[in-house]
Amino acid sequence: MPASPSDSLASILEGDCFCIDVDRKALHAQVEQVLRAHDLPASLADSHPHLFASLPVFVAPAQLQQVSRVVASVERAVATPAYREAVLAGAPPSVAFDPGSPGGLLGLDFHLAADGPKLIEINTNPGGVLLNAVLAGAHDCCLPQTAVSPPRTEVLEAAVLDVLRSEWRAQRGDAPLRRVAIVDENPSGQYLYPEFLMFRQLLQRHGHEAVVCDPTELEHRDGALWLADRPVDFVYNRLTDFALSDPAHSALHDALLAGDIALSPHPRAHALYADKRNLVLLGDATFLRNAGLDEADVAALVNSIPETQRVTADNRDALWADRRMWFFKPAAGYGSRASYRGDKLTRRVWDEIGAGNYVAQRVVPPSERRTLDEAGPLKVDIRCYAYQGRVLLYAARMYRGQTTNFRTPGGGFAPVLALPDNEGGCC
Repeated sequence: MPASPSDSLASILEGDCFCIDVDRKALHAQVEQVLRAHDLPASLADSHPHLFASLPVFVAPAQLQQVSRVVASVERAVATPAYREAVLAGAPPSVAFDPGSPGGLLGLDFHLAADGPKLIEINTNPGGVLLNAVLAGAHDCCLPQTAVSPPRTEVLEAAVLDVLRSEWRAQRGDAPLRRVAIVDENPSGQYLYPEFLMFRQLLQRHGHEAVVCDPTELEHRDGALWLADRPVDFVYNRLTDFALSDPAHSALHDALLAGDIALSPHPRAHALYADKRNLVLLGDATFLRNAGLDEADVAALVNSIPETQRVTADNRDALWADRRMWFFKPAAGYGSRASYRGDKLTRRVWDEIGAGNYVAQRVVPPSERRTLDEAGPLKVDIRCYAYQGRVLLYAARMYRGQTTNFRTPGGGFAPVLALPDNEGGCC
């Protein structure tokens, strides 16, 4: 694994230890309890066979400390007036509108390279946090006592709930939070629908009414957002129409701009954090210094963000000629959709990229987790769930192919286990 020194315990176990396993049947059973509580008969093992990986991922503590520093530095950069002015210039009304909260949980995705973790992208509505909260407490292993495992499930659930309540208080002060709508298009058809039900159950357990619905079920009228004949106080937004520009989402859009709903994440948060073009600024040492960041934050960001540039008419020919060194992503993309490794590009796709709003990011190969599978090792991304510069949870996604997916046997979400370098042996 290129992420750690060759003599670190994390590196040794990552390559050679297969006895520490994730009990996927137990995980499926826990999530299926939520499904059964809502009269859903589908078996998670059948519908989501590759949601949870077979093995955990080992990471040296120094790597996670570096990730934590990057998370904090991103937050300080985003807070600067110069950054906000640059990012929000010419923004549509839904993006320019400031509802008063940071915008909810972030998912910062990293590849672990030989010279440290590399920040690949930032997401404002990251899926999987509650699933990984269950996963964190479900691995069955024989780790050294000094190993650092993820926080307990109940601790993580409490932290996630506190994020939602913090967003509510920032937008609505001391007003009571009564009814929460978890909103996405065709929610029952979404791959992470089980997690929507987990959010609903979490909110209900702590005294809030919670519903899952499609945005077309909502109506904005009489100074409120309505679902059927009852108003909604707060929307946990899982839509990927980040600016709420689709006419089908007009009720949410209009209620937000009228100040009639608390919404998280909101369009402004996506523009500040998750637009891929932001990585151009966050990796620019001159811009960051001029924005007022200190040298420690500048170094943390510049060293962790792969070279990123916008695809323009001026650099298209050079990027095509050197395409094998680049990964191309749509500025408002999510879930690796319409993203391409340069070495896989055809001329037809390249023409589509030229007509769109893309960035080119220098390829940083992901680290790998050896397995006993004849298909070979699995690629590894590290996802850091964070709020206001504070890390809540590290998780991993293991996969084969160009980008992360949940179609790889043995792949899926995996717990991240930190092991000190001075420990010895496995089992």
